[in-house]
Order: sequence, then C-alpha cells, then structure tokens
Amino acid sequence: MLSQVCSSGSQPFRQRLLPWVQSTALSRSRATDRVQPSAIRHVRSWSNIPFITVPLSRTHGKSFAHRSELKHAKRIVVKLGSAVVTRGDECGLALGRLASIVEQVSVLQNQGREMMLVTSGAVAFGKQRLRHEILLSQSVRQALHSGQNQLKEMAIPVLEARACAAAGQSGLMALYEAMFTQYSICAAQILVTNLDFHDEQKRRNLNGTLHELLRMNIVPIVNTNDAVVPPAEPNSDLQGVNVISVKDNDSLAARLAVEMKTDLLIVLSDVEGLFDSPPGSDDAKLIDIFYPGDQQSVTFGTKSRVGMGGMEAKVKAALWALQGGTSVVIANGTHPKVSGHVITDIVEGKKVGTFFSEVKPAGPTVEQQGEMARSGGRMLATLEPEQRAEIIHHLADLLTDQRDEILLANKKDLEEAEGKDQVIRRRLAAPLLKRLSLSTSKLNSLAIGLRQIAASSQDSVGRVLRRTRIAKNLELEQVAVPIGVLLVIFESRPDCLPQVAALAIASGNGLLLKGGKEATHSNRILHLLAQEALSIHGVKEAIQLVNTREEVEDLCRLDKMIDLIIPRGSSQLVRDIQKAAKGIPVMGHSEGICHMYVDSEASVDKVTRLVRDSKCEYPAACNALETLLIHRDLLRTPLFDQIIDMLRVEQVKIHAGPKFASYLTFSPSEVKSLRTEYGDLELCIEVVDSVQEAIDHIHKYGSSHTDVIVTENEKTAEFFLQHVDSACVFWNASTRFSDGYRFGLGAEVGISTSRIHARGPVGLEGLLTTKWLLRGQDHVVSDFSEHGSLKYLHENLPVPQRNTN
Repeated sequence: MLSQVCSSGSQPFRQRLLPWVQSTALSRSRATDRVQPSAIRHVRSWSNIPFITVPLSRTHGKSFAHRSELKHAKRIVVKLGSAVVTRGDECGLALGRLASIVEQVSVLQNQGREMMLVTSGAVAFGKQRLRHEILLSQSVRQALHSGQNQLKEMAIPVLEARACAAAGQSGLMALYEAMFTQYSICAAQILVTNLDFHDEQKRRNLNGTLHELLRMNIVPIVNTNDAVVPPAEPNSDLQGVNVISVKDNDSLAARLAVEMKTDLLIVLSDVEGLFDSPPGSDDAKLIDIFYPGDQQSVTFGTKSRVGMGGMEAKVKAALWALQGGTSVVIANGTHPKVSGHVITDIVEGKKVGTFFSEVKPAGPTVEQQGEMARSGGRMLATLEPEQRAEIIHHLADLLTDQRDEILLANKKDLEEAEGKDQVIRRRLAAPLLKRLSLSTSKLNSLAIGLRQIAASSQDSVGRVLRRTRIAKNLELEQVAVPIGVLLVIFESRPDCLPQVAALAIASGNGLLLKGGKEATHSNRILHLLAQEALSIHGVKEAIQLVNTREEVEDLCRLDKMIDLIIPRGSSQLVRDIQKAAKGIPVMGHSEGICHMYVDSEASVDKVTRLVRDSKCEYPAACNALETLLIHRDLLRTPLFDQIIDMLRVEQVKIHAGPKFASYLTFSPSEVKSLRTEYGDLELCIEVVDSVQEAIDHIHKYGSSHTDVIVTENEKTAEFFLQHVDSACVFWNASTRFSDGYRFGLGAEVGISTSRIHARGPVGLEGLLTTKWLLRGQDHVVSDFSEHGSLKYLHENLPVPQRNTN
C-alpha cells in the first residue's frame, strides 16, 4: 500500500491518496478507541513478539553523565533531519529508512517509554507531488500551446516552497500513521511556529496537549508549520525549488525536549557525529563525548545535502538542551549498516555518534589510552632485550615486596563479592570466587613465572628468523616484531594482570587491560605496580587499565587502535567477544571441554591419580577434566569401582552419558548435553567401545582444548596422539598440565584453540609476528628482467644467534 501511495504513477495524487488516508484514519480511530489509560504500560505485542514493560523512573533536572545511563531514559525526543527523511535524489522520502525508524521508535514505545518525533520531510514529499502535478499540467498546455519560454517562466512559482510544505505535510503524516499502525501505536500531528513558544498561553496549550498525548500512549509527531512561516532566503538545497529553511527543527527539537523535561534527545543527520577535523579528511576522528566548552576542538564541515541547519546549529541546539537537563546524542541516521538499529543502540548505551555530557572523566578516554598504549608499545619495542628483562624482574620483585598491600586490596574484592560489604551486594559462584582469590603462594608462583618470562625475552623481539641473498648486495631478512596493541579482557582473575603485562613487556606490545568489576581493587594496585616497573625505562604508558564505563562490545569496535583481542574468562564471555569483534582477530577458546579416555589397558595405579588431579585439583580452570570416557571392558571391574569411589569421596557429581546410563539399573542423572563445561565438581562419564570411538566422541563433542589417553599400550597411545585434533593431546598425564607456566613459557595470555598463528598455551612467541627487511644498493626490478643485467640468486644465509646469557 505504501509503495502505491509514494510512486509517481499517472493517477492524480489526490485520487491515489484518498483511499489510503481514509483507511488510515479509520485505523487510527479504532486504535484510539482501544487505548485506555488504565491499560497503558502493560504487556503488548506487535508482529507476534511480546514486549514487557521496562520499569523506568527518573527525576528530571540533570542530564545523564555516562552513556550507560541512557537505558534509564523514559521520555525521548528523536529529531529526524532532512537528509535522513529524504531520498538521495532529494525528491521524495526514503521509505526504507523511515520504516526502520518507526520500527525502532515502536520498540522503545512498547518498552514503556514516551517517544516523540520531530521530523522534516514535508517539503520533499510535497515537491514530489507538486512536480508530478506540474508535469501533468504542462503536458496539457503543450497540447494547446507551442510556446516553451512561457512554460519555463511558470515552472517555479514564487511561493512554491510553502506550497510544497502544504501539499506534503498531510501526506507525510498519513505515511507515519500507516507505519505506526502496523505496530498498534497511534500517532498525532502537531505543527508549530516560533510564535507558539513566545506566547505564554500557546506554550501552556502545547505543553498540555503533548502531556495528554503521552498519557494516552500516543506518539506526537512535531514539525514546524513551513506552510505559514516567514519565507527563507533563496537557496538551492533541493535543485529547482526554493526550500523553506528547516534549521529551526534543530532548535525546535531542543526547545521541545527542555519544555517537556525530556531525558534524551537523539538528533539524526547524515554524519556520524562531531569530528576534530573536517569529516572525510585523513586525520578526522569522531568525538565520542563532547563537553561544554569544547567547541574549539570541533571543525564544522559543510552542511548536509538538504536542510539549512548544518552541524553548527545542531551543536548549539544540543548544548542548549544539555544546559536544560536533557542528554543529547548526535548520530548518523542514513548509513545503511547502522540506521536499522541506531536509535535502539543509543538507548542501550552503545558507542554510537557523539554523546553530550556535562561530566568530564577524571582520566583519559579509552581512545586516548589506546593511543598511549600504541606509542608506549613502540617505545618499548625499541628497548634493548636486557632493558625489557629488567622491567619484568622489577615487576616480579614488586609482587613479593608489596604482597601485603596486594592481599589487602584482594580481601576487599572478596568481601564485596561475597556480599559482606553493605554498600555492594554482589554474589559470585564458588568457582569464580576461587579465581578471584589471591594468596602468598599465588604471588610467589607469579614472581617465579615472571622471571622465566624475563629470561626468555632475551631472544624475542628483533630475532632474525630467516636470511636470503636475493642478488649481489641485495639481502632479505625476516625478523620477529610485536603484534602492536593487545586488548586483554579478563574476569575474576587478578593474577592474570601481571602475567599478561610481563608477556606484553617481553614482546614489546602495547597493552589495554579490561578487568571484571569484581576485581577492581586488586587490578588497580597490580596495574600501578606494572606501571612503576615500566617507568624505570620511561615507558610507563605502554600498559593501560581501562577504568571507564566502556562496554566490552564498544571496546571490540576500536579496530583502528587494537590489533588483537585476548579474552580470559567464561565461555560466554569469549563467545560474546568473538561475536562483537568485527575486524579485530580474537585469540582464545570459547570452551574448555577436556576429555580423558581410560583405555582397556590402563594402569590401575595411574588412573585414579590422573582423574583426581584433572577434575578435583582446580575444577574451575579451563583445563579441568569435564568428560571421562571409559572403555566398555572396564565396566564392573575393580578399576571402575575405584574411580567411582574416589569421585564420591571428592564429592564430584556424576552425570551419565546415554550409553553409560543404558548399562546401569539405577544410574546417576543423565547428562543434558555431552558438550558441557561444568567448571565445578561435576563430571560426565560415558562408555566407548574402542580408541577410535573415543577419538570420534572427542571430535564431535570436544572443544579442541586438551584431551588425554590413559593406557600402557604405546601403539594405542601414539594412535591417539596422532589422530586427536586438539591443541594439547597427552598420554598418561593430567589435563592440568595444559598451562603456559607448566610448559615452561613463564606464563600465558590464554589457551588458543584456533588454527591460525598460535595454538595451545600462548606465551611470548604467540604475541609476535614478523616483518621483512630488504637492504639493497640502487636495485630495481627491471634489472632482473629477461634482458636485464642481474639474476636472482635466492641463497639461504646463516641466521645469527643472539647471546642469551
């Protein structure tokens, strides 16, 4: 129906529009009859999707200080600029964008929010209609007259812009009504002029009307009455037609937001937001947060292809609204990749556009931290290996020297996590509490691991991997270099911070750290110690701890600042990061479903020790045993009984696999999924008929992390080792050996199950990449052509060995 109304057919506009308006009016009347104040804000649905009311309450008076608070906005004004509403050919409306905007507004309205629209577009819509009518009338005249000059003089009437607004306003509103009706939402039109705000009685009437519409769950659609406003100066925004100025819609939206005590004003235009340089230039950077007084840091580009306001007018209106207590976000409403969710993303607190805030953070922004990590990392990479080793040794000493301060901070984190603190009542699962806890022995182990890293760092950055003589006096080298800037996101693991910091120092990488809130105090002191160690060689800024309210998803979008993301935490965290990180590689594993296969020729003495250590030593670790595969011949044997007795003593809850359950009369609870990482004292037991069936099971249900065979048959063991396609495959050894420290790497940034770059425990080597150095003497490729004077040699040269003592 919409496409029929908005197409330029031969049928006169009013004839095509009339049935649509009548049906829309009828729908609106019925919808209005359905709206009862007592029924508003309950569960509603559209498109068969239920929407449950979001409890929203906020006392207006002060704008939100942080993006994360925008989700609490109850009353929202969305201003649609001319460039958003109109098509690229500047004639007619962008129906796809409008439909998407209406859908997002409807979603928010059905969440219990109060939505208002300030829209442009009447002139563009009316122009499309009037142009069609003019073409029809011209064709009639051409049949009666032959003078073309007279037609050209009549083509642009003096008041055509106001006529466009008059002709387009009703059609624009009918279009909005038809779209909102699809979501069982009513819309109401309000046309205003500047005089309506100067007259006190009219202001009160306008205010009362808007409040009554909001009370009845109706979306007010507000626009300047361009059909009666004073004529604007001639301009050529819409080619061929003088356009009435629409810049008042920026000030109108700000004025309306303040008058109605709105929580949030979203201004949509055809640019991403504010930039510190002309948008489109090489050095232009989007300003994430804009503060009053920062106007000097902004460069305004040209105004949009339509409209009169421009970005400068939007900023002035935004600052005025901000001063009145309304938060403001200026964003792009025309980009095809984001326009479908730009409004809902803003309300959810995502980093979209430029957010106006009156509260300046105490420290640097995450973008500034990324730049500092980049420059600091480059300085770190230029240090001598001995200097980087000295920094790591100093950090290891600080971990033991400042032990009491570290444990005191960690104790505070534990108290808050366990709910003992009266201010913060958070509770974590027992496995996470164990990860959160630090102890003297943990700090001592950390210090030992850091010294191992320092020793291995002597032969890392700058190491020559390959040398080739391309031709005489033309030599090529491949050398190890840092990856760049690493973003490490970790949960409940404060001991991860010094490990990752030491590896970043050894590899010459800049580092951004984002720890969980539950380890705030521990992370803060450990980061300070890392920076203290770095400062001995003037590279303090190479490691940054992100303390701002940045969401993980927002950090994953900093593709120009971050070269590699390493998540350390739950499988859900890793999956979320892998999903959010578009354009940035992610190193890690989403799950640690580790298997142990007990072969028919397994040693009785070894099995229980290996199972106990793999499952019970640290069940929360990603390398803990989750599924025990037992050869069928071992059922109802003393060995099997010993395993079950040991698990019972250790209070391990057993889940029976389908095949195992079929052998038992009274079986434990049957497993819900064979692909489960318990992270606790729980274990799945399944029966297999052979080593091949065990391998097939691991490939089907495992996560390619760590898998073990227990057997005394060397041939069977080697078959298992060669055929299991996992990052770590062991014979007669605990799964818990899958660890960078135990592998002699000093520490690890994580365990990778990917097949590119690094796999298994990732230590220093996994944080390096390579670059090629070519040294020549006026060599050009043409010298090596068929008739050239030089020939390729491609001789392998010896690689120099660096002294690591």
